[in-house]
Amino acid sequence: MKKIGGIAGLTVGLGLALVLDGQINQQTVLDRQACIQRCTTTQFVEPELQRQEIVSLERESARAIQLSNGAFFRRVYSEDFVGTLSHGQQVDKKEWIATIESPVVKYESFVATDIKVRLYQEMAVATCLWSSRSVNKGQYVSHQMRTIHVYLNGASGWHVVSGQNTNMPPDVGQPL
Repeated sequence: MKKIGGIAGLTVGLGLALVLDGQINQQTVLDRQACIQRCTTTQFVEPELQRQEIVSLERESARAIQLSNGAFFRRVYSEDFVGTLSHGQQVDKKEWIATIESPVVKYESFVATDIKVRLYQEMAVATCLWSSRSVNKGQYVSHQMRTIHVYLNGASGWHVVSGQNTNMPPDVGQPL
């Protein structure tokens, strides 16, 4: 009786081991197939192309500021954007766009130069120098700021998630 019980236990154990082994092997095959699928369908994007895209977005943002055009920022800035203006005020996307579209300042020129981009997989950090000439409350003002933007790359492209502006000397108060 003990022999039959021992043989039955061994048979069940081996049967269970074979079933589990089949499931593990099947899962391994599925994992491999998924990995191959990801590798063959994910397109490699040249880092230099990504860098150039961020540089273009930085230049476009300067142009949008000059034109007081909030549409660019609605498209490129993430919904949870948070930024700090040159005078320390924190703003979200809505407040940033309101500042850009404000009729208080009229920019004669607004350019982004010295643009540098560092890529970190699906994230990029861009720094640049913003130079502007504007009329603010009837006064002509020339001004420069150092700017940093953090971008994340998602399904719909690059989006700015954070930014900060820092006044360059002489420290003249500006709306941004």
